[in-house]
Parts: sequence; structure tokens; C-alpha cells
Amino acid sequence: MICEENKHENCYMREQCLKYDICPMGLVQKLVSGKWKILILWFLSGKVMRFNDIRKKLPNVTQKMITQQLRNLESDHLIFRHVYPVVPPKVEYGLTDMGQKIIPILEKMHSFGIEYLAQDFNTHQIISE
Repeated sequence: MICEENKHENCYMREQCLKYDICPMGLVQKLVSGKWKILILWFLSGKVMRFNDIRKKLPNVTQKMITQQLRNLESDHLIFRHVYPVVPPKVEYGLTDMGQKIIPILEKMHSFGIEYLAQDFNTHQIISE
């Protein structure tokens, strides 16, 4: 999607996007895609956490998957990883300044989720997928 020649042809914000080589919406989708990235960012909003604290919040996710998602978020400059020079190693994760800027978007998504749940739709099917 973001590499196509006519990448802005069907864009809702076409006029604002033409000056970029990639679609900004496609970029954001890439940054937060990954089954657990949004939740990791949400958990890190407002606090720094250690790996095991994040893992406790995602009990059904493998350590390998959490590590992979954290590395991707770090390489995309949305979170930082701070390693303390102690034994045993102490590592903390938190949001970068850029990562902080996505929190209002996540708050809107949370509000939408509340409104959706209030409509009393059959969410059992959605949750089980």
C-alpha cells in the first residue's frame, strides 16, 4: 500500500499527503500494527515499566512475542529501553516524546470502545476472534 506508484490516489487527505513519499496513514498503520503494540503503548502511558510487569499484563503472550513487539516499537522511536549497569540486569521501558504523542489517539480508541460496548452489540463474537 505505501509503496504503490499512485499511493495517494484514493487518499481521503490527498492534497495534504502529496508532498510525502509514503501515505501518512499507511505509516501510522505500520507503526502500530502488530497484535500487541497498541496495548504495550497503552500500558506504558504515564509510567515506565520493566519487562516482567509488561509480561504480567499480557499473560497469554509469549516472551518472544513481547520482546519482538518491544524491539519494533523501540526501533520506530515510540518507546525507549533503558538498561541499568547492575547485576542482575535491570531494564525499563517507557514512551519517548514521539510515543507520548500517540496517547491521545489511544485515548480516543478507548472512548470509542466504551461507546461501542454501551451499544450492547454482541461482543462475544468479536472477543473470541
